[in-house]
Amino acid sequence: MADVTWLTPDQQADWVRLAAVLELLPAALDAQLNRDAELTHFEYFVLAMLSEAPDRTLRQTALASRTNATLARLSRVVSRLETAGFVERRPCPADRRATNAVLTDAGWAKVVATAPGHVGTVRHYVVDALSAQDLAQLGAICGRLLGRLDPDGRMFVSG
Repeated sequence: MADVTWLTPDQQADWVRLAAVLELLPAALDAQLNRDAELTHFEYFVLAMLSEAPDRTLRQTALASRTNATLARLSRVVSRLETAGFVERRPCPADRRATNAVLTDAGWAKVVATAPGHVGTVRHYVVDALSAQDLAQLGAICGRLLGRLDPDGRMFVSG
């Protein structure tokens, strides 16, 4: 333990604040989405990733990568979304061994109807709590953290 570089009191306080945000923000996003759209944040994230994909279609392996989900977790969520009529699974025309997830018209309508409330929640808890300079700094900080956490850029789609 002698070779451990412990956090300074200021670093510890900053880390605890970040950890608290990482715990509280997902719950706030889930609560709004569940109340307004009967979706979890992860389900909405899956629908949103499909809505942004060409032809609203992604291979399930690519969708799992973009959402940082195991194939098993994604399969369970896609099954629920399929039961609700928001997603269809289809064989991939380029590789019959692969399966595509396709956002249905009902899924697109769900994303369109849900997005305003979700954006309002994101604004309330994050965007409107920060100045333009703070938000730019947050973006830069997150970019550096993602460079370490996601060096292949699997989850960073645009920006």
